[in-house]
Amino acid sequence: MNLPEKNTPVFNRLRFVLVETSRSGNIGAVARAMKTMGFSDLVLVNPRFADAREDPEAVAFASGAQDVLDGARIVSDIGQALEGCNFAAAVSARLREFSPPVWTPRSFAGHVHAHGDLRAAIVFGNERFGLPNQIVEQCNVLINIPANPAYSSLNLAQAAQVLAYESRMAAEPDAAPAGPVGFHGDAASLAQIDGMYAHLEQALVAIDFLDADNPKKLMPRLKRLFARTQLETEEVNILRGIANHILKAARR
Repeated sequence: MNLPEKNTPVFNRLRFVLVETSRSGNIGAVARAMKTMGFSDLVLVNPRFADAREDPEAVAFASGAQDVLDGARIVSDIGQALEGCNFAAAVSARLREFSPPVWTPRSFAGHVHAHGDLRAAIVFGNERFGLPNQIVEQCNVLINIPANPAYSSLNLAQAAQVLAYESRMAAEPDAAPAGPVGFHGDAASLAQIDGMYAHLEQALVAIDFLDADNPKKLMPRLKRLFARTQLETEEVNILRGIANHILKAARR
């Protein structure tokens, strides 16, 4: 077996294996889940219908991930599916008495990302029956997705999406937004913010809200308040515009 280079991206080292899938739509949906996160290596073990890749329902559910679906390999047993892999994880909502160590999706994703010599496979079972014990026992770990204990059953494609997402986030931690998602303008410079504070202080003095000879802690508190907002240039300009109008009104 040829091991991957140490710097091979996880997107080229991670395989998704579906065992005896009953619904062609689920295969298409898994292909879509994979593609949205940048993965493409899909293997089907003995799917329970003919022409799994061309089935109209599979094509419809793939919804733009036709290339992943077309590239899926169909094999007859798990041994063929894991060929070329040196690490395998079974996914199951049901814990087994004799199972490999139980990991979360995040633990698995972090481990595969950190060990660049791993060519890993994530193995998903049949929608109704899951994975047989003999396949689970062949794997290095069992992945159990934390969920509502009263209703912990995820759809096959949903489970694949969780694993694909965690694997992408482990590989690209900076891809996760640090704050709220939305429009962000240019961050104001320290000089711009200091100028705004001086302008605002002038305005507050002009309307007798601030005593220039006895300012106490008003300005430091305002600075602390605005420091939590990560002011943008346009916001600084708005505040300076308000201060300017206050000064004009105070001079009348």
